[in-house]
Amino acid sequence: MNTTRFAFQARYFLFWLLFFVVTKLLFLLYQWSDTTSLPLSIIAQVFGYGLRLDASATAYVCLLPFALLTLGSLVGPAFPQERLVRGFSAVAGIVLSFLSVADLALYRAWGFRLDATPLQYLDTPGEMAASAASAPLLLLTALFVALLVVGWLLYKGLVGRLAPLPLHVGRGRAGLIGLLYMLLLIVPLRGGVQQIPINQSDVYFAPQLFANHAAVNVPWNVMNSLFLQNAGPNPYHFMPDTTAARLVAALYRPAATPLPTPTLLRTPRPNVLFIILESFTAKLVGSLGGEAGVTPTLDSLSRTGVRFSHIYAAGDRSQKGLVALLSGYPNQPTTSIIKYPRKTERLPQLVGTLRAAGYSSHYYYGGELAFANMKSYLVAGGYDALTERADFKPAEQNSKWGAHDHVLFQRILTDLERQRQPFFVTAFTLSSHEPFDVPMRPRFPGTKEASLFRNSVYYTDHVLGQFLHAARQQPWWNNTLVVLVADHGHPQPGNTPNYAPKKFHIPLVITGGALLPAAQGRTIDVIGSQTDVAATLLGQLGLSAAPYSFSRDLLRPAARSFAFYCFTDGFGLLTPQNMVLYDNVGRRVIHKTPGTTASQVQLGQAYEQVSFEDFLRK
Repeated sequence: MNTTRFAFQARYFLFWLLFFVVTKLLFLLYQWSDTTSLPLSIIAQVFGYGLRLDASATAYVCLLPFALLTLGSLVGPAFPQERLVRGFSAVAGIVLSFLSVADLALYRAWGFRLDATPLQYLDTPGEMAASAASAPLLLLTALFVALLVVGWLLYKGLVGRLAPLPLHVGRGRAGLIGLLYMLLLIVPLRGGVQQIPINQSDVYFAPQLFANHAAVNVPWNVMNSLFLQNAGPNPYHFMPDTTAARLVAALYRPAATPLPTPTLLRTPRPNVLFIILESFTAKLVGSLGGEAGVTPTLDSLSRTGVRFSHIYAAGDRSQKGLVALLSGYPNQPTTSIIKYPRKTERLPQLVGTLRAAGYSSHYYYGGELAFANMKSYLVAGGYDALTERADFKPAEQNSKWGAHDHVLFQRILTDLERQRQPFFVTAFTLSSHEPFDVPMRPRFPGTKEASLFRNSVYYTDHVLGQFLHAARQQPWWNNTLVVLVADHGHPQPGNTPNYAPKKFHIPLVITGGALLPAAQGRTIDVIGSQTDVAATLLGQLGLSAAPYSFSRDLLRPAARSFAFYCFTDGFGLLTPQNMVLYDNVGRRVIHKTPGTTASQVQLGQAYEQVSFEDFLRK
């Protein structure tokens, strides 16, 4: 077709975008039995939500052709730019068509979209061939050829030939225009101009898992998983698997003479208000031995609720804390399971367990849930509703991250008047995240990071107190249990080393109108982790915590009291008697308390080995 020289790149981009839309349609048709279970509105949204990820994949594919066209404009007719672009397009079309068709069969067998998992089987081609033996190879081959034909027709009809440069346009100007096209690719490549680059969370929109899977762009998913590859073998293999499993199992063995789990609640099925406090470190909580006066609300609640004095974060990032708290699942040293939707879909979540017990649910966050792939994790969990940054008015988005915590708490307070009981409502604060720009007069002087951090923690604690004061006036309060816990600690104040236990020490307080008067003011001194919150809560609700295999009830004495956490490629293991910090890269102990034996080092290694092996197998 005839086209102007400078429309070529726009048409080329559109060609690949339409090609990915065609592959999405092919997927829905091939998985027809699943597709027919979806309402038409959801099917339409598969294309709508998936378009951003399709555009991102398109931008990646266009990078090299756009560079070739820019170079050709600068060099002149001697450079075979059109032939190179057409050759690249042919190769890319074959590769992307093959991936798309392979995904059709693998999804039916595996239940997740194609990623880097097949690379695990390259060294066992016999097993790989056996796995594919039942696939309808003739049909898949026909679909592969058909997709190539459709791609060729699209290219011929939409892209066409590259027109020569207009006589009045010099090479320099043409090269500049080509460079501008390349720079414009940044926007679709990132998925837009938002703060956080696009990821799978942006296409997870529906309660139907198949709809979310259908919206994913397969080539994008494959490349993303290649960069996030953690398929094995287990790099943290220190001992025979049977030895590691035996040592870890001993940590969860009940005490020799187990006592009955104490009941803290006045009712067996209270509402649960689960509040996750951004970066709340024990170093700023006076009731935990930290600085006085920074968290007066939390300190007061520690005196009137149930305080857990020795709780440690499982990791050092929000997304890691989220999985540890809501799924009772350990962290990984150099990655996070939340980056892998296929894996997180296999995790238990509190929201799912409570939904089966008749609870309604809602998740609140003032920022963007796409951050660190949190949204895909939460959607897979099955929350009835998600409220995030886009759901607040522009005037309410008064923080760099979104809506400040007083806005968040006011929204929750208003919504809870209509929330069906019993409810499980999760709220995640954000104002105490960098850059600590809270909307109140400074309580603590200074402009250094530690002072700004103190002020942000004080602000969140203050508005939390206002929220709970108003909540006590509500009819649902007397039947509500409130769980207050941090997502992780913080190096400030004091620039605590990233591996030190002090950085991971966090508050955990249980309060609310559903507490028995006899439970108020109680302190639990057992050493525990974020991963233990799930089993502890479920134990009070009389629900089974069996799916949460790495979680233990802190109110039910066990044979061993411990906390395990991960820092960047290392771990810490704390017991009442000892502490050991281990560096995986150097394969050495960073620090240990006097009296720590080699068996405790081995115990930490065993826990890391077993938990990471479980991550690999998810």
